[in-house]
Amino acid sequence: MASEVLSELAAALPSESLLTDRDLIESYRYDRATFCEAGQPLVVVRARDVDQVSATMRIASKHRVPVVPQGARSGLSGAANAIDDCIVLSLEAMNEIVEIDVPNRVVVSQPGIYNADLSRAVLEHGLFYPPDPSSWEFCSIGGNLSTNSGGLCCVKYGVTTDYVLGLQVVLASGEVLRTGRRTVKGVAGYDLTKLFVGSEGTLGVITEATLMLRPATQLPLTVAATYAEARDAAAGVSAVIASGMVPSLLEFMDRTSIQAVSSSFKLGFGEEVGALVIAQSDAGEVQGKADIETIAKCLESAGASELIIAEDQAEGELLLAARRQVIPAFEAIGAMLMDDVCVPRNRLAQLVEGVERLSDEVGLTVGVFGHAGDGNFHPGVIFDADDSRQREAAQQVFADIMRLGLQLGGTITGEHGVGVLKRDLLAEEVGELSLRVHRDIKRALDPLGILNPGKVFAS
Repeated sequence: MASEVLSELAAALPSESLLTDRDLIESYRYDRATFCEAGQPLVVVRARDVDQVSATMRIASKHRVPVVPQGARSGLSGAANAIDDCIVLSLEAMNEIVEIDVPNRVVVSQPGIYNADLSRAVLEHGLFYPPDPSSWEFCSIGGNLSTNSGGLCCVKYGVTTDYVLGLQVVLASGEVLRTGRRTVKGVAGYDLTKLFVGSEGTLGVITEATLMLRPATQLPLTVAATYAEARDAAAGVSAVIASGMVPSLLEFMDRTSIQAVSSSFKLGFGEEVGALVIAQSDAGEVQGKADIETIAKCLESAGASELIIAEDQAEGELLLAARRQVIPAFEAIGAMLMDDVCVPRNRLAQLVEGVERLSDEVGLTVGVFGHAGDGNFHPGVIFDADDSRQREAAQQVFADIMRLGLQLGGTITGEHGVGVLKRDLLAEEVGELSLRVHRDIKRALDPLGILNPGKVFAS
């Protein structure tokens, strides 16, 4: 059957869209969750338009060949990892902006474009696309849609799904579905758009997105506060939220994160700094200054050791760069399992203290950072991948952190998705009835079970 599939793909697609060389295929086996299982694909299809995606899905459906959709492979849950004898369907070459509609504040985009490139393109028209994951320079819009990504600005502006007006989706059969509309309001029928956003490639292949934009914001003002203890920083975040302030950004880094970034990027934080909170306001010079002063008072009330109000945009960007560089800094230390728990914001201190306790119990370093403004923290478990004891301990503490998040009334993933990494814990969060509904929806849209099988939940 493999030769027949390859022959039909070769007849339907241009030769440059097919990769069969084993060495070239190797880089398409994994996303950034390299410790998740990954198989050997039969072929990689680098689609360049919706017709090629449709043709690929028709052939896959005919022969019941599994298909793993991929974007920039920057995900952290293994959702884009290949499985044995699958077709890897890469959307990275579909990276064009189709249209920027300024009067209606809408952009129509292919899925392969990087978040940062789309954001910069619409900014030239005085417009703003808010979802901005820390990986925005190398994550794709399609991947953001697949996992319903958030980012640093979501405390004020929300997550990806809040900006999706409509989609073009290729179904498992190869049929091309249009969902949603270009109007701001519209409630005709079920909201299929939101069904596909966050589905991690298990229900269809997104080939185009119509995204809502906002007017460009004012340049943000920035304040940072250092603390001796992480629990005090968490209390400072809670004080900001309780005050009624809505900063445009409210981020947290613990001691491990700070020292890792300082070591890699020479930012000069001393060893006495146990935690860092960074906040911004993009409300304009006058209101923004008042906001920053209020936020600073809230952070100071929780026992901040030092307050740093950025004197200019360059200093603010430097502080924010520290936050964006945590994952690369961790990866420079060793192997990493990246957690993605989200808890009610008044439980942040309990989460941080619980992670510290779990870290001590297994004897591994766990650095905590994330989007404190919406309770979404990313504990990173750092370990030696060549040490079997440490690998086992890392997997155990990773799962224990997710269960801690559930105990605190939270979720196992705020924005990275379930993928393979968290598949076994999904049932603990949503329950068996919810899983049954998931499977019923999956069967309705993908009756042969060929779209990203084994991801999110077991078939």
